[in-house]
Amino acid sequence: MSSLPWTVRIQAAAFQVAQRQDGSIRRPILFLSDLKTGASRATPSPDVSEVRSTDITIDVSRGLWARVFCPTAIADDAPAPLPVFVYFHGGGFMLFSASFGPYDTFCRRLCRKLRAVVVSVNYRLAPEHRFPAAYDDGVATLRYLDETPTPLPADLVPAPVDFGSCFLIGDSSGGNMVHHVAQRWASMSSATSSQSQSQPPLRMRRLRLAGAVLIQPFFGGEERTEAEVRHDKACRILSVARADLYWREFLPEGASRDHPAARVCGEGVELADTFPPAMVVTGRIDLLKDWHARYVETLRGKGKRVRVVEYPDAFHGFYAFPELADSSKLVEDIKLFVDDHRSGSRLDACG
Repeated sequence: MSSLPWTVRIQAAAFQVAQRQDGSIRRPILFLSDLKTGASRATPSPDVSEVRSTDITIDVSRGLWARVFCPTAIADDAPAPLPVFVYFHGGGFMLFSASFGPYDTFCRRLCRKLRAVVVSVNYRLAPEHRFPAAYDDGVATLRYLDETPTPLPADLVPAPVDFGSCFLIGDSSGGNMVHHVAQRWASMSSATSSQSQSQPPLRMRRLRLAGAVLIQPFFGGEERTEAEVRHDKACRILSVARADLYWREFLPEGASRDHPAARVCGEGVELADTFPPAMVVTGRIDLLKDWHARYVETLRGKGKRVRVVEYPDAFHGFYAFPELADSSKLVEDIKLFVDDHRSGSRLDACG
């Protein structure tokens, strides 16, 4: 990482200080930067990037909330409905929140550049809340958006919203969540569409998953891949020991890394008929890239549409640093994918 900008090196070094040699985390150090202050505070008034945000409660019983971002530059005359992005942050299922500065900043960039409403989910964390709590919170968020009469604050989101163009986006463990939440939602939707005529009619869902964007998704298994061995020390943000620790703290006690939550590849992976088109982002020096390749192979083997975007100089977590050119390129590539798969687009109409 010696060739990276000094600001990136300093931030990566600070993250390394919060971690012990065995991969475990000094969470209090990280949580000092996760306070709702400064740039990580919701801004109901437009910020310098012309984005407004506020926090909404989804389920008070489980402490589930989300930060909603909306662009302010909306055409006054018949504005086009805005697509919806549901964002799941990374952190090994153990760290960070929707108010964490880098994620707040990244969601603002998505909101501004893609002219979309972004709903960043503050899901429950391990080890206090193990599998499947995070997935449950993701599905609960989609159900909230689908079933609540007015799920988004009207004073923040004055323009019409296109719930038929909902995209799941997540990085690292959040990318893992994108897959599992999309699969659960698609399975629920498939069950609804195949309902027997003798059963009472169910309400048609207004929320349609138009696409899934998995940014360096956190997948794994018991075996060590070539990339895990080669790139274990390539980046201070994620190592093999750290990844193992995350899985131990998230998966059910006693489960191995071959648990279906972690090992998402091979013939045993279930995919619903309505599983959405996917965009998988990987990096050449990401120690998880072999798992990404296996995931892509699995999707394609089951007849699913998938677009792979690889950045030759990208380490795990590169997207969190706007100073890096690939971080900006990522936003542009996501925009291309979204434009191709929005409700009513040419590719969408062609299936």
